[in-house]
Amino acid sequence: MSDLLPEFVVQGEPARLFPVLSTTSKEGRATAILLACMGLVNQLGAKLLGSLGQRVGKRANLTTYTEVVLKSEPNETRDRPDGLIVRRIGAREWRALIEAKIGNAKLSAEQIERYRILAKDNQVDCVVTISNQFATHPTSHPLEGVRKSRSKIPVFHWSWMHILTTAELLISSDDVKEHDQLMILNELRRFLTHESTGVKGFDRMPKEWADLNKLVSSGGTIPARSPEAVAVVEAWHQETRDLSLILTRMTEERVSEKLPKKHVGDPAQRQKDEMADLRDRHRLMSVLEIPDAAAPVEIVADFMRRSVDVGMTLKAPRDKKSTKARLNWLLRQVKSDNVEGLYVRMFWPGSSDPTQFPVADLRANVNICEEGKEHLTPYAFHVFLSKRLGARFTQQSNFIADLEAIVPEFYGSFGSRLVAWKKSAPKIKEIKSSPEDVSTEAISEDAADFEF
Repeated sequence: MSDLLPEFVVQGEPARLFPVLSTTSKEGRATAILLACMGLVNQLGAKLLGSLGQRVGKRANLTTYTEVVLKSEPNETRDRPDGLIVRRIGAREWRALIEAKIGNAKLSAEQIERYRILAKDNQVDCVVTISNQFATHPTSHPLEGVRKSRSKIPVFHWSWMHILTTAELLISSDDVKEHDQLMILNELRRFLTHESTGVKGFDRMPKEWADLNKLVSSGGTIPARSPEAVAVVEAWHQETRDLSLILTRMTEERVSEKLPKKHVGDPAQRQKDEMADLRDRHRLMSVLEIPDAAAPVEIVADFMRRSVDVGMTLKAPRDKKSTKARLNWLLRQVKSDNVEGLYVRMFWPGSSDPTQFPVADLRANVNICEEGKEHLTPYAFHVFLSKRLGARFTQQSNFIADLEAIVPEFYGSFGSRLVAWKKSAPKIKEIKSSPEDVSTEAISEDAADFEF
């Protein structure tokens, strides 16, 4: 790591792995250790900057600084960024200011806007924020005020749990071969998981959660721009992102939220559509994509039933003709003896309504699946675990605790064992078992013998 300061920096220190700071400076210590690790562990720097669209290859030199003072500081508050990242490839530089919060401290859209001005005046490419707040993607900032800004300086975001998960994946995947770098990465993991550091996952819904539950349970209508609904939807986004990181660490595979195309890169449209779904159907929904799983994992929090449903939708096997044969294909994949709360919803062609049954009942008598649908066959199945939470659903912390238990329970016990139906490879027909059977002469004979 080079100690040479960039020309636009008045003063600053190379980020230290062992920073000498006040014991009360949790943010400064965490930021310095992270930035130092990014410079020392090549793969960590590459992964984190790669999430911002910046490639860090063999020719790149990554330098990180803390306690930075910039030459141009136009605002009277004299804001001090928590850190600076400089990536050099030959004579070209890419620069990012770092603003970090830890524990319960929240980012401020007004302060970030001032950092944007600071970045622009000093020819810095972007601002990166770090906190315990979550973002679906580093390019989609958790603060609406930041997303709506007209500034041309981009602002990216990493949650501390995203950073911890990245380190966890690098260690478990054996991507880091050098022993000293692996030791540093493991120490970063130990540091971030210690309770005194202040890194934590999303653990409670906002106070508006209880108010919204009371409104729905009393038969009230959620206003189109209800502040309570906005707060709840934004918190739901935070929680589902945290859930994807939890499953990432549990499976050691990168789990991500699956968004419709119109929501990718357009958080405002996503919020609008999910607000409409909450208002009309009294539910919150999210879909998680797990690599190589039979289908995405669908999560629904239902306000009316005070329940959480977690499931996967599979196409029915087309090579099986009867309803019972198709259903038995699915039931054979459910290995667990404990199927309490597990259901199968069956989708039928045309305008016929879906039907659903407890798996326990289907195991006892599979014939019930055909009642009233004798002349139809299902084209898809939704296998889901449904848990009624009762009063715990309305409680800020208990709802999150139960949700984070139910989702891994479904996937670990059922979802990870499901296999999607795949059409068999075509077989050679008996009457065409040799090349002579499909020669031009044979085809000509077939044409001559063809009866109209």
